[in-house]
Amino acid sequence: MSRIYNFSAGPATLPEEVLKQAQDELLDWHGAGMSVMEMSHRGKEFMSIAAQAEADLREVMAIPGNYKVLFLQGGASSQFAMVPLNLMGRTGKADYINTGSWSKKAIAEAKRYGEVNVIADTAADFRAPAQEELSFSSDAAYVHYTPNETIQGVEFPYIPDTGDIPLVADMSSTILSRPIDVSKFGIIYAGAQKNIGPAGLTLVIIREDLIGDAPESCPAMMNYQIHADAGSMYNTPPTYAWYLSGLVFKWLKDNGGLETMAVINERKAEELYATIDASDFYANPVDPECRSWMNVPFTLADDSLDNSFLDEAGARGLKTLKGHRSVGGMRASIYNAMPEEGVQVLIAFMREFEKANA
Repeated sequence: MSRIYNFSAGPATLPEEVLKQAQDELLDWHGAGMSVMEMSHRGKEFMSIAAQAEADLREVMAIPGNYKVLFLQGGASSQFAMVPLNLMGRTGKADYINTGSWSKKAIAEAKRYGEVNVIADTAADFRAPAQEELSFSSDAAYVHYTPNETIQGVEFPYIPDTGDIPLVADMSSTILSRPIDVSKFGIIYAGAQKNIGPAGLTLVIIREDLIGDAPESCPAMMNYQIHADAGSMYNTPPTYAWYLSGLVFKWLKDNGGLETMAVINERKAEELYATIDASDFYANPVDPECRSWMNVPFTLADDSLDNSFLDEAGARGLKTLKGHRSVGGMRASIYNAMPEEGVQVLIAFMREFEKANA
């Protein structure tokens, strides 16, 4: 059987070394006589796992000391409500930027809790707005954007400068793909199931001065202050997902950190986009200045060949390439754990398929 390359947008491929370590430790973690998934979240064994995971993440991302790191549940979608519940009460208003499907969902949820100003809407254009297109509300409690739209494959090529207004980012599909300056953000949140670990964990990196403003009516499970005070253990956290994410953070450290990941990720994306651009058979709809490193959508000139493409790709071990139903075509998600070899195999197949069907 040929090697399988999983191009799923999420839950996504995980580093093979991490999976093998988890396999080795599945029944007995470090002589504890039990699996991590059987441990009390308040026992010394898991507390050490949790502390090491946070320390490694802080090192990998160079997270400043005045930021809390929370390991929560509910996916990024729960943050669509949690952010306005905790922050919007400051002024009753927030600015949002719409670049695609996940931005739209965040906007729709935030409207339940206050006034939402959509200060830029470029979703239909498959691009991110330029800095000069952004005009922020003077009384906005925060500015929210999605640095990388997983479905449309649109990525901001810069971090918006919002001045003194806290910047909030749904970084689910781009976190850990390259170094970022965390100090430019008020809140970074991300579902784990792309570059962090398995589904079930949600990461929140929040500046300390943004904690503590939730109204009395805010549910306890949606209050950043409660989770921060409890060390992310107000309730039983997703312990096994937390453990696996910690293994991924260590894997990143052992493989050159985010600087090395950035070089590899940019190279993978450039090679795949070059293949698409060199062909009349394939097309990518995204403004070249705003193309995602992580999620590469593309269409075939003749969409009647879509099923054949997917079937033949699958037979080659190239799995989960079907595009999102709202966009169609194909989508190759090439997160950190996708080896360069996988992208090369995909490129070779695309060229062969074009030659046979053009």
